[in-house]
Amino acid sequence: MSDDTIEDLEAFRQRTRAFIQGNLRPSEGIDMSMPGLASDEEELAAVARERAIQRMFFDAGLAGICVPTAYGGQGLPPEYQRVLNDELAGYEAVRRIAVPTMSPCMAVLLEFGTEEQKLRHVPAILKGDEIWMQLLSEPGGGSDTAGVRTSAVRDGDEWILNGSKIWTTGAWWSDWGLCLARTNWDVPKHRGLTVFILPLHQEGVEMHRIEMLNGNKEFCQEFFTDVRVPDSDRVGEVDNGWTVGIRWMFHERMLYNSPYVTVPSGSMRMRGGAVGMRDIARDTGRADDPVAQDLVGEAIMLELVGKELQQRLVEGMTTRSMNDQVAALGKLYGGVTGTRMSTIAMELAGSAGGTWDDDDGAAVERGTAFLMRQTACIGGGTTEMARNVVAERVLGMPRDTPVDRDVAFREVPSGRSKS
Repeated sequence: MSDDTIEDLEAFRQRTRAFIQGNLRPSEGIDMSMPGLASDEEELAAVARERAIQRMFFDAGLAGICVPTAYGGQGLPPEYQRVLNDELAGYEAVRRIAVPTMSPCMAVLLEFGTEEQKLRHVPAILKGDEIWMQLLSEPGGGSDTAGVRTSAVRDGDEWILNGSKIWTTGAWWSDWGLCLARTNWDVPKHRGLTVFILPLHQEGVEMHRIEMLNGNKEFCQEFFTDVRVPDSDRVGEVDNGWTVGIRWMFHERMLYNSPYVTVPSGSMRMRGGAVGMRDIARDTGRADDPVAQDLVGEAIMLELVGKELQQRLVEGMTTRSMNDQVAALGKLYGGVTGTRMSTIAMELAGSAGGTWDDDDGAAVERGTAFLMRQTACIGGGTTEMARNVVAERVLGMPRDTPVDRDVAFREVPSGRSKS
């Protein structure tokens, strides 16, 4: 789309506002808890609703704001996506589709996919027909993304995958996966990786759901047994998957700040953020307690700083005045403050956070959230990895010398020592 035909930003805002008010429900009264805490029937109904909303966005010319028009998007600058997100505040959203379907999965396809792959999948994603998951973590891998052991062996025009992936949120109701696999065991670990795309529900894929401490069953583990993938579903060059992986990690750290993601501004803050903390203080009778007021003030400060930080990072990366690896700063801040916000909520809730009834209002289940607080520092890449990225790729500090840098991956020790 050329500059002389691009829609005026204010006209776009008015069109967007009219569509939202005419088609979407206010978020007040809608269960905005994280996926996985409802029944399976309720969860599937919510997924179906999000698919329908995404299709409405597509039909209204509001899907894929920054995606090229050749693939079904609007080809508009990032400021148009920010307008859409602002206008969506207070309305229902496509949270399950936004991440990781749009980013990092669609973002990776747009950057590294073949023309055929992009034409096949990107429009389907924008219509809500395809929901994608990222198949990265492995049972024995921890944060060592490059140490994957799921293998892909070439067999003519196909590849045969064997192995396992874990912590795949929502895989049981999703359609496709972006999978990092090992295709060469005789080179150092970063040089023998390849990325593939594959349907999640097919012969050879066995899926187990994992029940968490809070009853959440969204996390899944997938087992691949002789799963055949056509070479046409390979993303990037053979054994060069780490080049794709580096950008994959970047898009993962961007999360809801990605220009490809449509989500109401402010909606991803912890259960209302600072507003939620004020609600807890009110519902526990501590609104006038100076200690509680200090805690609420801290929550307000953390939320304000986080919002300004994210805006600065997005603007810096968009204008290229900052290294795009500064996305790790956002991830680091989100992880650290996420755990702190859970702690503040628990301190405000007091005994009602440990045992509660229906009359405890905003204090309900704060104890469970407190026990789960560390997930903010693990999901989407650990804060330890974010610190490394900030130190090495943003600040330019010397990198640690890995002991397995020049060692063929098959020779790298794994498992417990026999000493």
